[in-house]
Amino acid sequence: MPVATFPLGPLQTNSYLLHADNRAVAVDVGGQPTPMLDYLAEYRLSLTAICLTHRHFDHLYGVAELAAATRAPVYAPAGDDSLAETESGRGGIWGFPQVTPFESLPMPTGETSFGGMGCRVLETPGHTPGGVSLYFPAESLVFTGDALFYRSMGRTDFPGGDHATLLRSINDALFALPPETVVYPGHGPATTIGDERKNNPFCGEFRA
Repeated sequence: MPVATFPLGPLQTNSYLLHADNRAVAVDVGGQPTPMLDYLAEYRLSLTAICLTHRHFDHLYGVAELAAATRAPVYAPAGDDSLAETESGRGGIWGFPQVTPFESLPMPTGETSFGGMGCRVLETPGHTPGGVSLYFPAESLVFTGDALFYRSMGRTDFPGGDHATLLRSINDALFALPPETVVYPGHGPATTIGDERKNNPFCGEFRA
């Protein structure tokens, strides 16, 4: 299952395409999605879903355009609906542009599939009240949004954020995954669950 990474938008948000056969899934779209559309065209892929890990503006800037160009449905965590009309959700905070509105469906919970690829939607609140991570067990990879980064974790000072909740999410949902699981975060380089369990300075209390 190839994974292509596109740092997009004013905060260089990692926007992803993963695909199998001729079907692809997008995870977060942080800016103008031309590179993602070019990739889809080059590899002759049909985009079957746009999955959002959470509703912060920097993960949403290109969602409306990508959805319009591909007609792919957008799935967003229902627990983040309260952010949709806040500056952290619709943009405008700190002078950043506003997000073009888009329609979305509630993100499925638990075991599901996107584009024929089996996925386990993990509830990982704390950075936002309804944040999720998308775990694809067959390929041993997880998209964590802004919950877990390489040697770091998400900030919790936005509306709906909670530090203790995020630590529990990382421990109970993410650090329970196999250590070889590759972590694709919302910003910065990829890492692995085992590496973060051992070396992440923010999560030291949960080290095995």
